[in-house]
Amino acid sequence: MPAIAYLNFDGIAEQVIDFYSEALDANEVKKVRFADIPQDPNYPLPDNELRMIMESAIEFAGGKIMMSDMLPSMKAVTGELVNGNNVWISLVFADKALMGQYFGKLSVGGHVIMPLSDTPWSSCFGMLIDKFGVAWKFNSDADLFLDRVMSGKK
Repeated sequence: MPAIAYLNFDGIAEQVIDFYSEALDANEVKKVRFADIPQDPNYPLPDNELRMIMESAIEFAGGKIMMSDMLPSMKAVTGELVNGNNVWISLVFADKALMGQYFGKLSVGGHVIMPLSDTPWSSCFGMLIDKFGVAWKFNSDADLFLDRVMSGKK
């Protein structure tokens, strides 16, 4: 089973889903709101939480990202949502035109850390933080680089 990036947001998951779906030319988008599942009558969710995304997935070019909203009522248990730099989504495509298209769309409203360029480790590498604070790496040759370095260690 593949590992899938799963992102939590503070009430903006629907905006993120819409943005990523368009930026990555998603071929399938699934969303379930908290209102779509049976509610416990002893612990009813407020209307604003019922509209939030409980679970979602977007599929694109063989990749998949899942995401949801963190309910305000759960923060007493989970703690506040914190955007950080400990998780990056890495897109690895040999198709540099497709990578350039994704890079351009995801960078709208965000911050380009390193534009797509030829580097010693990849013929097309770049990094950005999108407008939602999510970090992305693009690398056309990630597997080739790893194999080349690892073969030199044998």
